Amino acid sequence: METALTYLDGNAAAGPLGDILGFDITTTVGRCAGCRSAMLMAQCRVYSVGPGLVLRCASCDCVLLRLVIAQDRAWLDMTGLTSLQIDRTKPG
Repeated sequence: METALTYLDGNAAAGPLGDILGFDITTTVGRCAGCRSAMLMAQCRVYSVGPGLVLRCASCDCVLLRLVIAQDRAWLDMTGLTSLQIDRTKPG
């Protein structure tokens, strides 16, 4: 019997990714390398089972981003995104 993994919306990744990147990634627009859909990162599906976070495209379920945080380092893989549009006019 398979158990379906439950996911949260992209806002669940705001804290861990904000700590690494220094800005709120959920307000940025990412483009999926799989289906080319552009969406707010807050619309992604976040899976937090295991040693880190996995963000998947809400349209095609491709992996957009992986983050693993250990004691004194972090690994960030964004190969599933072809671009990340960051609005520099917003404060914070």
